Amino acid sequence: MVNVYEERLGTDRMLPLIFRMALPAIAAQLVNLLYNLVDRIYIGHIPEIGTNALAGVGVTSSIIILISSFSAIVGAGGSPLAAMALGQGDRVRAGKILGNGFILLIIFTLLTSLTTYLFMRPLLFLTGASEQTIGYAVDYLSVYLIGTLFVELSVGLNAFINTQGRPAIAMYSVLIGAILNILLDPLFIFVFGLGVKGAALATILSQACSAAWVISFLTSHRASLKLERRYMKLQKEIVLSILALGVSPFIMASTESLVGFVLNGSLKHFGDIYVSALAIMQSAMLIVSVPLAGFAQGFVPIVSYNYGHLYKERVKSCFKIVLIVMFSFNMLLILAMILFPEILATAFTSDPQLIAVVEQFMPIFLAGMTIFGLQRACQNMFVALGQAKVSVFIALLRKVFLLIPLALILPHFMGVTGVFAAEAFSDATAAICCTLIFSVQFPKILKRMKKNLSEAY
Repeated sequence: MVNVYEERLGTDRMLPLIFRMALPAIAAQLVNLLYNLVDRIYIGHIPEIGTNALAGVGVTSSIIILISSFSAIVGAGGSPLAAMALGQGDRVRAGKILGNGFILLIIFTLLTSLTTYLFMRPLLFLTGASEQTIGYAVDYLSVYLIGTLFVELSVGLNAFINTQGRPAIAMYSVLIGAILNILLDPLFIFVFGLGVKGAALATILSQACSAAWVISFLTSHRASLKLERRYMKLQKEIVLSILALGVSPFIMASTESLVGFVLNGSLKHFGDIYVSALAIMQSAMLIVSVPLAGFAQGFVPIVSYNYGHLYKERVKSCFKIVLIVMFSFNMLLILAMILFPEILATAFTSDPQLIAVVEQFMPIFLAGMTIFGLQRACQNMFVALGQAKVSVFIALLRKVFLLIPLALILPHFMGVTGVFAAEAFSDATAAICCTLIFSVQFPKILKRMKKNLSEAY
């Protein structure tokens, strides 16, 4: 009976199936986005210290993104492989992928948390903290690191619930943590007077509840793919396959951290207010990227499952829908933010000088994002199809090969404007290149479908 949830991935009409799978994930991600933004909104409005506190928390984002990106190795790398295995009827292999992924998340947590604690202050100065903002950054990050394991498990394992065709269950895990965080934030920050430490404490308590929900489902009789102790012994072949496919989403996530190091490091030479402005602008990007990430969580299992079954036409049909939806949504939201930047800025701060900086630079910063929906669609399709090498190249192209060099070079010619313009140039160029590569590779992947699957599998 429980396998009906998986079987519908290969039988239901494609358009309703995509939205039925994606909408719960989108809803969950939107609430997840809300509680990520709530931290910054509350912090930005703390009387007298709001602007500096926002900058301090903003520079911690690069480190937090780097730590959480390790969960993408298991979540975005392991779950498509599990879906392919389920599509081929190999439930033992799917169970081993989940069990090995669980152990990998624990290992990643130990390594990243210990390293960050040992080198916290140097890392924060490297990411753009100043003498005025380092105290807020340390206060937030030192508390946040206590709950790293909860973040890794809730994010990394939630994708395996979607793999089973249970998007509503996956949605609840995010909703529980998000709603709790929204309620706890003002309590800890203002009522208890804990400031940025209160925001971090609210976050880790919320993530602990999310992680508990995910693990309780995956170990229950309701799960068709269960987290079982017998599959938790690390196997080289399983681990390497997870790492091979997971390295692309890891690079996509971790290079966001690297970019934060570079952008914040460049902006702090022009003043802390620009670091605060970047925190707001990156939040604006999250308003677009997070719902699209939720949409990807919905369609990736569909593509992977049908790829495993060798249903070529269903894979093609899914991509057409995905391309139209992701491109249109991305462009409309980015254009709205470019045209009305002051509306977003006032949500995060009441500082007129900071609002003015955001109004000036947000249209430049987001200009290249107008067509970035193309890359979001193609990049996630490559991951869903198990195309690790191409995914890695595309992930590196945008941030490492384009954005970081531009962010270091352009300020010499354009001043502070060059830091923000670097994002626009790299986003547009990467989107065009990714689309061209996909248009060439996708027909070849479909033509060699059975052989490609055996190599990935």
